[in-house]
Amino acid sequence: MIDPESRVVIVGASLAGLRGAESLRRSGFAGSLTIVGAEPHRPYDRPPLSKAVLTGAVAPDATGLPNLVALDADWRLGAPAVGLDRTKRIVTREGGETIAYDRLLIATGASARAWPDAAEGRLAGVHTLRSRDDAEALRRDLAARPAQVLVIGGGFIGCEVAAACRDLDLPVTLVETGPTLLASVLGAHLGAVVQTLHETRGVTIRCSAKVEALEDDGTGRVRRARLADGSAVPADLVVVALGAVRNTGWLAGSGLAFDEGGLDCDAQGYVLDEDEQPDTRIAAAGDVARFPHPLYPGHRIALEHWGHAVAQGEHAGRLLAGCETARYADVPAFWSSQGGITIKSVGLTKGADGVVIARGDPKEGRFVAVYGQEGRCIAALSFDSARWLPAYADKVAAGAPFPPEPGGVDAGPLRVFAPGFPDPSGSGPDDPARAGKDES
Repeated sequence: MIDPESRVVIVGASLAGLRGAESLRRSGFAGSLTIVGAEPHRPYDRPPLSKAVLTGAVAPDATGLPNLVALDADWRLGAPAVGLDRTKRIVTREGGETIAYDRLLIATGASARAWPDAAEGRLAGVHTLRSRDDAEALRRDLAARPAQVLVIGGGFIGCEVAAACRDLDLPVTLVETGPTLLASVLGAHLGAVVQTLHETRGVTIRCSAKVEALEDDGTGRVRRARLADGSAVPADLVVVALGAVRNTGWLAGSGLAFDEGGLDCDAQGYVLDEDEQPDTRIAAAGDVARFPHPLYPGHRIALEHWGHAVAQGEHAGRLLAGCETARYADVPAFWSSQGGITIKSVGLTKGADGVVIARGDPKEGRFVAVYGQEGRCIAALSFDSARWLPAYADKVAAGAPFPPEPGGVDAGPLRVFAPGFPDPSGSGPDDPARAGKDES
């Protein structure tokens, strides 16, 4: 246990930061605890922001996270950290305030990737969605009944926003550079299933297309988007959903190993310096942390999953409190609600060379798919079939052989097919020649 006179600072008033603070107190730490947040709000739940908040079912200020234990913390909100001096053990906030620490938890999360042209991104009616304030502003503009909504990006956030627009009976077009929605995560084969769901609900989808510019109406409000093929899409409200950038810029000059993809950590959760050596006074958790995982050897991973932020935050709290703890190795898990369908996943699909439909049928909208790499199960995905998922989650956790044994009394041999992930070179989706032989 660390000295009760020690000072612990948590940078990031986030889900991971909050659960890390609670874990510190549960582990017996009774010293000074300071929580620094860039936003003026105490930690809140992000999943409703792209769903229920946009439709008005949940108010933005009703998303606050509960404190599960008494924290006795000093909250410093409304100004981000802008610097870290590891020699003096000082965090500097915007405005010049400095906060000394003996142990530090970095849980600064991520920000929405901005539209590449800053002037176009500032046009009235152009939104990104990451924070509570973002969701409140977008909800306000949606309530004004725009004539045409454009969503740029067919990842999970883009799909959820498009679904919320249709729930509000608003016309919406979604433009995606990949061959289908969610192709980079699910592969084009199952991405097409998601795409059909949205098209059936009235979303206009343009895949293999790229928005080159946003144009205004002469008064500073967006009016349309110009695409690379020369066509245009009218839009008086645009949501830019191009992914996230980890909030690591404030670490410049700290000597830690980071980039916009995350802050590097060792297997325990301690941050690494530029020489790959751990700083055992500092841990990281949540979206910002990039760490090795035993199920995915050879590289570090960074996750944006709700459950991961909870589990890794709790792990980091125990670690900084001085408790003996095993390496963090929870299996990644994720869920998304779109148009009345709940998609849940365990594991990571990246690198998969094959996929099977293990249960159900995509044509009926209820199924479980299992992804494999080099003969072992690495991920499983359910569409409105969560009751079947735990059995395949166990196979992923164990690295069980792929393809798995068929499920169900009457099930026949499982057909293995290429997932159809887009080629990183941009030449199109993969095919059996690159993704692995079809074993049907």
